[in-house]
Amino acid sequence: MALRACRQGPVNFVVRRHEATFNQHSMNSRTASCSCGQLRIEVTGEPRVVGMCHCLACQRRTGSVFAALASFAAPYKVSGTATEYVRVGDQGAAFRFRFCPVCGTTVFHTEEGEVDGVGVAVGAFADPNFPAPKYSIYDCRRHPWVQLPSGTTAFDKDPT
Repeated sequence: MALRACRQGPVNFVVRRHEATFNQHSMNSRTASCSCGQLRIEVTGEPRVVGMCHCLACQRRTGSVFAALASFAAPYKVSGTATEYVRVGDQGAAFRFRFCPVCGTTVFHTEEGEVDGVGVAVGAFADPNFPAPKYSIYDCRRHPWVQLPSGTTAFDKDPT
């Protein structure tokens, strides 16, 4: 599940440049991009999961009070150059966050060893009609003034 990308406490990380292209184009696709448009990801189909993470690591990573993430099945197509930030989640999995080296926008992330999908920052789609989150994790860190969408299942920590 792409929403396991949160960790409280110290963060292990590596930063390096990343370039990748995956071949797939579909009529039913969505494109997410950074602020300057240099880094883009095209995904196909509907999101497998849409969720919110309120852990302190995601708050720091996004500069917001929570991260909104959508998980999509592979294949996907990445264009542009990304800088990577790798950190270890609560269950020991390494997550590789990709952000634009020009404008700094985080666009997507993958989990080491998992090749069947990608997590994309919902805001990078710039689509106000994007499906609402169904899950909220690290609700114990949610700011009290943040209200969850109706029907959202909340977990105090990461349920996986």
